Amino acid sequence: MLLEDKVVIVSGVGPGLGREVAAAAVRDGASVMISARRQANLEAAAAEIDPDGKTVAWKVTDICDEAQCEALVEAALQRYGRVDGLVNVAALDSVIGGLVDGDVAAWRQTLDTNVIGTLQMVRATVPALKEAGGGSIVFIGSQTTFWPAPLTPQLIYGASKGALASAVWFLNRELGPSRIRVNTVVPTWMWGPPVEGYVEYMVQSAGSPDRCRWARSPPTGTSPTP
Repeated sequence: MLLEDKVVIVSGVGPGLGREVAAAAVRDGASVMISARRQANLEAAAAEIDPDGKTVAWKVTDICDEAQCEALVEAALQRYGRVDGLVNVAALDSVIGGLVDGDVAAWRQTLDTNVIGTLQMVRATVPALKEAGGGSIVFIGSQTTFWPAPLTPQLIYGASKGALASAVWFLNRELGPSRIRVNTVVPTWMWGPPVEGYVEYMVQSAGSPDRCRWARSPPTGTSPTP
């Protein structure tokens, strides 16, 4: 299997994409250390993915706290002895608004989580990746960076993900000599719990599902699941 004998850290594991990333890594042979701010989400994901507790461990982590990022990596090393990859799914995507109606405090919180928090998580992981002889770091981007949704102004969220798209180039140049790859994946709207809840809210607000059809209408005509 592609990830046999590898150890992967996945941040931001909840009911959607983070859990599916962890499950895919386990299916491909990896041992996984999952993290999020909510213990209940971690316990549920671990029990579902790995009922025996052999290949999935968890640690509550807020990526905005650098010490917690470092503690997460240390927990993975203590449990599995190495770290080969990091998938940073953790992000704040709930801040809605444009320039004129934006909340500056919410802007700062979004940037602190999505940009600074992500980079803190990477910096905490790099020493372990170097010790393993290299590895892979994956960011989750957003189509909002390139295609702002017409009914949902997400200025600061799109800008934060755009910053990470730029950071990938710098990180590859800095970390590439240590055989550490850095990539970003840009999914479309994924039909999972967060988007389902949002579309339901939009339907109720608009009074018609037609105004929300854009959220489920990529070029293929269907939305992928996480």
